[in-house]
Amino acid sequence: MKDLYELPVADTPVKKWCGGNLGGDNETCVATIPLAGVADAFAVVDSKPAGSGKELRMTGAELDSFAIEWARSRGLAL
Repeated sequence: MKDLYELPVADTPVKKWCGGNLGGDNETCVATIPLAGVADAFAVVDSKPAGSGKELRMTGAELDSFAIEWARSRGLAL
């Protein structure tokens, strides 16, 4: 597996996942951006100004596992 932090983001639209508070559109989103050069890997970024330029990079499997376990820990049904 390549070092995900060495890969550029793909030239594709950003997918925003919004909601959670009433701080406005730019205060409530997390975005996922596919990474170029590897199948099924993403940069996850925060829309808040303080999070600008910071990102977490994960494979699709890692992101799926996180999402499932996060939902379970919160008592959410999948």
